[in-house]
Amino acid sequence: MMTPEQKFARWVRVSIASFLLMFLYFIVADIWIPLTPDSTVMRVVTPVSSRVSGYVAKVHVQNNSQVKKGDLLFELDATPFANQVEAAQIALAQARLNNEQLDAQIAAARANLKTAELTAQNDKVTFDRYQRLSAMQSVSQADLDKVRTTWQGSAQAVNNLNATIHALVIQRGERDDSRNVTLQKYQNSLQQAQLNLGWTQVRAERDGTVSNLQLSPGFYAAAGSAALALVNDNADIVADFREKSLRHTHSGTDAAVVFDALPGQVFRAHVTSSDAGVLAGQQAVNGELSEPQTSNRWVRDAQRMRIHVALDEALPKNLPTGARATVQLYNSEGPFARFFSGLQIHLVSWLHYVY
Repeated sequence: MMTPEQKFARWVRVSIASFLLMFLYFIVADIWIPLTPDSTVMRVVTPVSSRVSGYVAKVHVQNNSQVKKGDLLFELDATPFANQVEAAQIALAQARLNNEQLDAQIAAARANLKTAELTAQNDKVTFDRYQRLSAMQSVSQADLDKVRTTWQGSAQAVNNLNATIHALVIQRGERDDSRNVTLQKYQNSLQQAQLNLGWTQVRAERDGTVSNLQLSPGFYAAAGSAALALVNDNADIVADFREKSLRHTHSGTDAAVVFDALPGQVFRAHVTSSDAGVLAGQQAVNGELSEPQTSNRWVRDAQRMRIHVALDEALPKNLPTGARATVQLYNSEGPFARFFSGLQIHLVSWLHYVY
């Protein structure tokens, strides 16, 4: 029979040994079979907005609607945009008509130019004849001056018509419609108006689930303001571990995942990648001096780094983005490590039934 003092001493030794054993286990486990409850299901969430502003005419989806890329989500009232297309078409037609009028003016000016050139040529012949007669003193100086003035006036008329034709040709622009600057301007306006009309129909840019729908007919949707969110079907599980826990973790490392929404179920997974850093390691360039971090603690908090995990099997149901999970890593291939890591994650899966 042991005395009470001996029993107490034995319990003290057992407690100390248990404490040391647990302490050693947690140190080793944190390196070779780390586990973290700081895991989240992340999905790409795309805010959906219209590219033009207008009043909503029809809404074709509801919250939690499953949509495919290209599906129509909602429509804006297309009336003002259709009017803009019609106005742009009229402006383009008017520009083409103006070019036809310029073509007619150019043709008339060139015909007048030919007449003016013939007149100037005849006046030059007459002036040359009068010069010869003046040398023989057969005509007066006044008559010679009058003929010279007539010839100079007709020559100036030719120059004026050439300048007019040049100005009309510049105003007309290229004969090729695809290179005509004026027509290009109105064609671009028409194309933009047609784009705006097409943008009144807002379609899904990718497959996903509609969420946070805030639309109804008559609602004014401002361009660029999110009217709903489209949650991508592809899920990414992110897990935050202490730095030292990831010493032996690499892409392809086996893992196991337990979800709060699916207690008691353990899913096989593997590590796909790790982030290059965290916000604490990013220094803002603001022109100010750096501010070193200070801490009064003897042992500072460990930095956590993020890894990405993919499941090896499909989930029985889709989990919403932000769903919480627990991730177990298998950094060691040894049978003992595999046994204890499996024991850990299964224990956690059963604990989720309680809390």
